[in-house]
Amino acid sequence: MVGESWLVDIEMSGELNEMSMLLDFGRVKKLIKSIIDEEVDHKLLVPTGCGLVHIAALDNDECTVDLLRPARSIHLRSPSQAFAFIPAPQVDKESVTRYLLGVLATRLPGNIKDLSLTLRQERLDGAFYHYSHGLKKHDGNCQRIAHGHRSPIEILVDGERDEELELNWAERWNDIYLGTQEDQVSLSELDLSDLAKAHLGEHHLGFKYVAPQGLFQLAMPAAEVEMIDTDTTIELLAHYIAREVKKQVGDKFVKIVAYEGVGKGAIAYA
Repeated sequence: MVGESWLVDIEMSGELNEMSMLLDFGRVKKLIKSIIDEEVDHKLLVPTGCGLVHIAALDNDECTVDLLRPARSIHLRSPSQAFAFIPAPQVDKESVTRYLLGVLATRLPGNIKDLSLTLRQERLDGAFYHYSHGLKKHDGNCQRIAHGHRSPIEILVDGERDEELELNWAERWNDIYLGTQEDQVSLSELDLSDLAKAHLGEHHLGFKYVAPQGLFQLAMPAAEVEMIDTDTTIELLAHYIAREVKKQVGDKFVKIVAYEGVGKGAIAYA
């Protein structure tokens, strides 16, 4: 389960409208952003064409999703709005681009005749981490138990960037799930699919919480989880990294600049 952050470029062509414009830029930017936010942002993107993926819709507008990797299966039960089902054997920029183009084609005004969309990663010159998490106290879509980010990290010790420490954290949080201790439950407390129950074992950790959008449940391989003693907001993650680095450098002054997504983040000191 990978945290990712993409930038979106849109090009469109068609007939001019009554204002002698293709579309009002301010309006179309907001419209396209709202559609992308609604369709994929802060959702777990699930490839429906993969034979290792099993999906079941439940009566109460929930879904179970089982990702059956040998010995490292992942199992979820969440409100349906927490998932985006991509009709492809894998989730990548190409399959998500096709999915979004199909959605946008039905939602944009009729004078738009041609549309192209490009997903691209932020250019990062230094170390970065991939992590996924959930924030049960969030009143927006960050409450979903499986969403994530691809973000840079800067670690300064006595005012100087320490690239080795940055790379260490990039490796430590490479495709990791950051679990909050308060949300951890025993596997027996999870109500997952019958398929999940057949695959769960001592190598799994369970997470469960109720948020404004509903009940979220997750079983993750323990080898792909780092447990955090606080919530996993970027502010608290920056403090967590600062505390951990401080243990290594002793009396030296530590500054952490931890990003979440593109162009935003938090700073912490120790």
